[in-house]
Amino acid sequence: MNNFKKIGMSALAASLVSTSAFAGELTATGSASLTVEGYSGTILESDTAYSMADSVILSGSTELDNGMTVTMSFELDGDAESDSTTSAYDNNSLTIASDALGTLTFHAHGGSSATGAIDATAAGDIFDNFDGASNGLTVTGVEDGSAALGDDGFHYTLPSMVDGLAVTASLNTEGTTGNNATGFAATYSGVEGLSVSYGVSDIESGAAGTSGDQTVMKASYAYGPVTVAYSSNENDEGTASEDQDTTSYNISYTVSESISIGYGAETIELSGSSPDAEYSGVNASYTAGGMTISAKMIDAENVAHGTAATEDGEYWSLGLAFAF
Repeated sequence: MNNFKKIGMSALAASLVSTSAFAGELTATGSASLTVEGYSGTILESDTAYSMADSVILSGSTELDNGMTVTMSFELDGDAESDSTTSAYDNNSLTIASDALGTLTFHAHGGSSATGAIDATAAGDIFDNFDGASNGLTVTGVEDGSAALGDDGFHYTLPSMVDGLAVTASLNTEGTTGNNATGFAATYSGVEGLSVSYGVSDIESGAAGTSGDQTVMKASYAYGPVTVAYSSNENDEGTASEDQDTTSYNISYTVSESISIGYGAETIELSGSSPDAEYSGVNASYTAGGMTISAKMIDAENVAHGTAATEDGEYWSLGLAFAF
């Protein structure tokens, strides 16, 4: 009888030891923000509007016996409250990572392609503040032709081979639409204060005449409290008249660890249309712990590239954001 007890206890102990290697952890991070904003000019005269954004990101991870780490992540997004077509379950992905093999992420929803991850303009896509704000006017911007990863796509980060060099690749296959995109990008930050990125995506669309490519180049250099950045985004997708080039620059000054100010500008050139759309604005932020107070003012000109009577406008906003 005692022998059976010993055997049973040994089996239980072995089981606990073998399964402990698969023990994982679940973490939660979140954010919430409150924004007050308004528009003026020929685009739209609007009343002051208030809005709130909130999200919680849940991530579970475990380390396997072979040293690989597996992570599952998804976001609970509060946008579903104001939009019946939006699911509260957002940006879900599965990641397998290894120091020797790199990192492979499958995005069931959301995510970024190799170029999409770096195609934000140097000024921070300030044109996007006017999208949908002009009584049905579609604001042309780099996102319209960007090689977004979309759903059911892979993003791969190669293992580190050169200090300061990060290389990524992406594959997007959307069987229902016939769209396929492959992308490659590299970012070098091996020199103090300097960051240089280059990426290209090839887009094959199931719709005739809509295939093309996206090329992104950007650079920034920080010297003391001053950072200067420049970006170029070329989208050659669809017909020649739909090609667009977006150039941008930004200058920011860090007043202290808590306070920063900046000025940025963007120019969007659309083939076959004139004049170019131009955006410029100033921004400031104050950070204390997990709280950030921000303010910005942006001017826009020719947002419809000469195709509508109401094309100029101004935008302002004050924001309060919390991270937890």
